[in-house]
Amino acid sequence: MTWVFSKMISKQDERLISVLRSNARASISELARMLDMSRTTVQSRLQKLEQSGVIQGYKVDFGQDYLGNLVSAHVSIKVKQKLTAKTNNALKQLANIAALYAISGEYDMIAIVEAQSLEQLSQLLDEIGNLDGVERTNSAVILETKFQR
Repeated sequence: MTWVFSKMISKQDERLISVLRSNARASISELARMLDMSRTTVQSRLQKLEQSGVIQGYKVDFGQDYLGNLVSAHVSIKVKQKLTAKTNNALKQLANIAALYAISGEYDMIAIVEAQSLEQLSQLLDEIGNLDGVERTNSAVILETKFQR
């Protein structure tokens, strides 16, 4: 069955998703209290969102103390087209790549890289640049996160 997302997600579902974005570990009781809904309603809506694929999983959000010590960078990557799949698989194996996006423009992908030091970031950038299929990279170190949703 195909869902039309604009019709599938109600205002109550949007509110539930918003609260989960702030605290994905909130209990059903906490969610019900915060949203002024019954526990049964919250459980049912949550189950519907999971089954329909709107919610695919839950993740760990790092604390500011930990994040404040990380060095993050956006790494633009130009890939040899015939080796795109192989390069994607190799990049997926690097634990320090938090996300990888296909993009339009001069570069083919942008990786979000997180390291514990500038030295480690430098090593990771060398490792990415040396992967089979990578033609060139361009990096921008993130100095400060203004906000993130």
